Amino acid sequence: MEDAGVGWIAAIIIGGVAGWLAEQFMKSNLGLLMNIVLGIVGAIVANALLGLVGVSLGGWIGYLIAGFIGACILIAIGRMFRR
Repeated sequence: MEDAGVGWIAAIIIGGVAGWLAEQFMKSNLGLLMNIVLGIVGAIVANALLGLVGVSLGGWIGYLIAGFIGACILIAIGRMFRR
């Protein structure tokens, strides 16, 4: 997060927005805290996966996009384990 120029408070806010967007997109019913966690962890996961293929997202918008993609991936993985 420090490389992207996003601080901890901004990461929580952006993570919450990314998690909420993923929740709406994936039509799941999660709470605010889970949205924040999904957004932040999702951004870490997505940045790692995108780094493997040579894509680097930076800044607030990049963190939001990575958080959204990663949160969607985590929701899909969670659904696979529930079934």
